[in-house]
Amino acid sequence: MAKKQFKTEVQQLLDLVIHSLYSNKDIFLRELVANAADAIDKARFEGLTNAEHNREWGIRIVPDKENKTLKIIDNGIGMTEDEVVENIGTIAKSGTKAFLKQLEESKNADAPELIGQFGVGFYSAFMVADKVVIETKKSASEAPAVRWESTGSGSYDIRESEKSTPGTEITVFLKEAEGLYLEEWKITEIIHKYSDFIAYPISTPHVKVNDDKTETVEERVLNSQKAIWLRKPSEITDEEYQSFFAHVSHGQGKYAKAIHIAAEGTSEFKALLFIPEVMPFNIFMPDFQKKGLQLYVKRVFITDECKELIPDYLRFVKGVVDSGDLPLNVSREILQDNAIIGRIQKAVTSKVLNELKKMQESEPEAYRKFFKEFGKVLKEGIHTDYTNQEKVKALALYESMNTPAGEMISLADYVKAMPENQKDIYFITGDSRAHLESNPALELLRSKGFDVLFMTDPIDEWVMQSMFQYEKKSFKNVTKGEFELDDDKEAAEKEIAEAKEKFKLLTETLQKKFDASLKEVRFSSRLVDSPACLVGDEHSISPQMERLFKAMNQEMPETKRILELNAKHPLIAKLQSMAEANAADAELDMYAQLLYDQALLAEGSPIADSLNFSKNLAKIMLKSLE
Repeated sequence: MAKKQFKTEVQQLLDLVIHSLYSNKDIFLRELVANAADAIDKARFEGLTNAEHNREWGIRIVPDKENKTLKIIDNGIGMTEDEVVENIGTIAKSGTKAFLKQLEESKNADAPELIGQFGVGFYSAFMVADKVVIETKKSASEAPAVRWESTGSGSYDIRESEKSTPGTEITVFLKEAEGLYLEEWKITEIIHKYSDFIAYPISTPHVKVNDDKTETVEERVLNSQKAIWLRKPSEITDEEYQSFFAHVSHGQGKYAKAIHIAAEGTSEFKALLFIPEVMPFNIFMPDFQKKGLQLYVKRVFITDECKELIPDYLRFVKGVVDSGDLPLNVSREILQDNAIIGRIQKAVTSKVLNELKKMQESEPEAYRKFFKEFGKVLKEGIHTDYTNQEKVKALALYESMNTPAGEMISLADYVKAMPENQKDIYFITGDSRAHLESNPALELLRSKGFDVLFMTDPIDEWVMQSMFQYEKKSFKNVTKGEFELDDDKEAAEKEIAEAKEKFKLLTETLQKKFDASLKEVRFSSRLVDSPACLVGDEHSISPQMERLFKAMNQEMPETKRILELNAKHPLIAKLQSMAEANAADAELDMYAQLLYDQALLAEGSPIADSLNFSKNLAKIMLKSLE
């Protein structure tokens, strides 16, 4: 026998599980049964090429009231000693640190639901157990079997076992107060609620009283075993949908919409897909999540991570695809190049996008709720899925300058509300609505009654590199490039040319002072009330994007901005007079710095020297009060 210590992160997890109070301890049996089903899935897959793994599959749950134990027995793949140590002694591959953080921050009532998200469901047994014993054997030809035992107190014992048949037997030594889990009705209730859809019989010993008053013990199957995705939607209850969603999503809350697909023709397959209510917290953490749908071939499990079945921008969709065309011996390695998989992905993608469009049109409130959760992921498809780009564009929602805070509109809504003299779709990117609303670059458009889309997701600027038009109308970033409206273009050009000549000395003075930061100082017609604003070249990246890349430790050269001035603002005329009197005046230099810093703040960018800004502002205040 060998005694080994748990890894630190495992012990932290066990301490939380053992010493926390949970409102739903039933979760432990769901997790152990799910693990047993996974083990059979793996053995069944191996059986496609190795006859040794073929047998009558099944899971048994055996309560023993006398010894206060509950056994969960499967005849699945089993484990070697090294696999036991890797899978039970350490859980570094399961994203444990992120899991522990979520478990510590969650309310007790919600905490058990997190367990399945990280593949650490086995440890939920310690919610109800004083001790857990595992006996497992990989296959009949691989010896020896292994016995693992622990009280969850920091260490575990591991040694050879006398188990002779393949599979795994977990014995849960229940705590004194947990005798309820030895009752047949309670076991039945949990299996019906969580595991009815599992394709293998889950049985338990049942005492039958005969007519002659004698008792007979027989195996009673507790689950229907009928694949839910093969049933008619009208025959499936919401509880059954929710139970199956919990299985395919590893317990990630509730589902918002269930989607059935029954495809015939060039590719025959059935699918049951779910759109969750809430975005999983790890959706932007690829190392801590499984991507893709579960793939079955003629009800034979192949993989629970088939990324090729659905594009990455729909990775929030969970569910099962069961193909009737793929060969049973299809390997995980060749799925990526399989033409049938490609056709299935095309059909699945089209169906999901069409269902979202239906939701958008017939259930607008439900769709807005969905988009607020998953919009930033869905919009990736505008950039990555050229085939379905127009469909994804139509699904995108944005806040805008003319809508109340929190209210979102589609591109179709925007175009429908455009005045006749508006030619382009205007947008602005930034980190918050508050910053965008106060940006001086909006002033001309606001005065004309035009609307501007507010794009506040970090991904928006990246996406807009691919979104050139919508309904033959071009997109125009109001903070980039030259800006003139068609209805007064000639008059605007004349005013700008006159201002350029009239305030030449001021622009030269400002350019000289800020030459390291500014590409150009020029006049613009986009300003109405403000004296100045900062903009970029037509194809330059924004300051927000620069900061995002730097936050990800990406090398990013500083982009020189353009300072645009409002020739009609009295401050500009005053500064020109000061420059004509003495271009080297210290006071002019102070005002120039304030003008530039004010433009930075107006667009939501930090200023380089906040202390100097405060001092200069104090000087102006003192002077005005004298």
